[in-house]
Amino acid sequence: MKEFDLLCKEFEQMDSETYAALLAEKAATLVPALTLVTEDGLGGIAVFSTFIFGAIAADGRLSEAEYSLVYPLLHAFFGDTVDYETCRLTVRALRPEGRELKKAVDEMADVLAELSENLKNDLILVCLMICAIDGKVSFKEKQWIKQLIR
Repeated sequence: MKEFDLLCKEFEQMDSETYAALLAEKAATLVPALTLVTEDGLGGIAVFSTFIFGAIAADGRLSEAEYSLVYPLLHAFFGDTVDYETCRLTVRALRPEGRELKKAVDEMADVLAELSENLKNDLILVCLMICAIDGKVSFKEKQWIKQLIR
C-alpha cells in the first residue's frame, strides 16, 4: 500500500507537460487495445470513456476548475461533444454513493480481467492520473482506484 501512496504523490506533483505527454502516450495504446477486446470494435472508445468518467466521478464532484484541467484530455478523446454541463451531469449520475458508479466499477473490473497485465496497469494508471489532475488524490478517489486493482 505504501507504493500506491507514493505513486499518488508522484502524480500529484507531476508537471503539466510530463502529465500531458504520459496521458497521450497511454491513451494511444489503450484505445486500440480496448477496441480489439470489444466485440463490435466501436466499444473501445465507450469502455475508455467509462474509465475516464469513472475517474472524474470518483470523488463525487466536478468543479469548473477541475473541468478546465481535464478538458484538454476530454476534447482530445471526444471532440466538441463534451462540455462542462454534460460532464457535470455524468459525474452527478456516477456519484460514489449511487448505484451507477458501483455498476460501472463492476463492468470495469470485467474489462480489466480481459486485458494483459501491462494494459490493465496502464488503464489504472490513467485513472489515477485523472484523479490526481487537481493536485490531490482524495480518500474517495484512492478507494475507487483500489476497487479497480482488486
